[in-house]
Amino acid sequence: MTIKVGDRIPEIPLQRIRNGLEIVDTPTLFDGRKVVLFAVPGAFTPTCSEKHLPGYVEHFDQFAARGIDVLCMSVNDPFVMQAWGQSQHVPDGLQMLADGNADFTRSLGLELDASAYGMGTRSRRFALYADNGVVKKLFVEAPGEFKVSSAEYMLDELAKPE
Repeated sequence: MTIKVGDRIPEIPLQRIRNGLEIVDTPTLFDGRKVVLFAVPGAFTPTCSEKHLPGYVEHFDQFAARGIDVLCMSVNDPFVMQAWGQSQHVPDGLQMLADGNADFTRSLGLELDASAYGMGTRSRRFALYADNGVVKKLFVEAPGEFKVSSAEYMLDELAKPE
């Protein structure tokens, strides 16, 4: 079942690299915070590297000014996510999270079978906004599209009253 507006973010560990490899659970990331989480099918892939992540890098300060943390997640290992973040000049504070086994992705019901492309299970392209661990806005892309999960779209949606 796919997560929907009003649902709590499931409690699943993810990985990141800061001062070495860290395992971080979703309550640590989401509870007591306003968070935008966007997910991409794969680090270093064309749309993800040319449009999706760069948009959040470009507009990171606008999210921060609203008191919103920004998280990027992919079904990759944390070392790939770290290298991708460095190559994209990700600002401090924009967290690059790894869901290596797609456990979090599956718990959201947003997995994508990319085995026809040799990529196995991946995440669908999406963006969500959560307040204190509860999903307030959710935008999932149709296959092959990049419209509703962009930083610009999310900023426009956040400007609308709830």
